[in-house]
Amino acid sequence: MSAAAGAAGAPIRLLIADDQALVRGALSALLGLEADIEVVAEVGRGDEVVDAAAASRPDVAMLDIEMPGIDGIEAAAALRTALPSCAVIIVTTFGRPGYLKRAMRAGASGFVVKDTPAAQLADAVRRVRQGLRVVDPTLAAESLAQGDSPLTERETDVLEAARTGGSIADIARMVHLSEGTVRNHLSSAIGKTAGRNRADAARIAEQNGWL
Repeated sequence: MSAAAGAAGAPIRLLIADDQALVRGALSALLGLEADIEVVAEVGRGDEVVDAAAASRPDVAMLDIEMPGIDGIEAAAALRTALPSCAVIIVTTFGRPGYLKRAMRAGASGFVVKDTPAAQLADAVRRVRQGLRVVDPTLAAESLAQGDSPLTERETDVLEAARTGGSIADIARMVHLSEGTVRNHLSSAIGKTAGRNRADAARIAEQNGWL
């Protein structure tokens, strides 16, 4: 859809979520210049996305990944449940293959990095509004090459909890498992990531977008 075609009808209603006010403002200003796009809501936290969408009824939500409250991928999943008509694009600084796969599983229709030119971002908004997928081609290739996360769901939960730096007992309470089970999951996760210890395993998993 061209800008002129979009402008002939109702503009695409866009919600933008990014915890960096400068980035959020820049995206809003640039995309708001498009004749067929109207920015109807801006939020700085992942846990504000659903409420903002319920109030503004966007056609497309553009979500950052790293946000307080909940991250953009969790917000995407929540939004797809609460407002299925709203398409989701993940726009992030962190172009990690694991993030791409998680975003697609959460129901996102697009995944692009923040240094994408404004004209391409606007086109991505139009395309996902049409029901198409838009994925950064380099990330798509890397994602196919990397394969799926080697971590099980429980190993992921335990490694995520381990990032707080708490004791085994602390982690066990957070994930509602016994201390022995936590130790087993951590040991397995360390082996699968080839980390030196649990902190290193968590770092490696995060870099690959598995957490």
